[in-house]
Amino acid sequence: MAEMSPIDLQKALKGADYPASRDDLVSLARSNGADDKIVDKLSHAGTRRFDGPNDVQKAVFGSE
Repeated sequence: MAEMSPIDLQKALKGADYPASRDDLVSLARSNGADDKIVDKLSHAGTRRFDGPNDVQKAVFGSE
């Protein structure tokens, strides 16, 4: 199985408006056709609100 990359995450969150809630980003990722692994990582991110893409990346990749 291929590892998830930051580029995959960026594609999944294309069109996101920040600040954004975790639930909003999960919904956006699903509507953008994101892989289940990305949706799962977002769903379980420890942060409930993100101020920008860097916050999302830290929450998703920093917890591995």
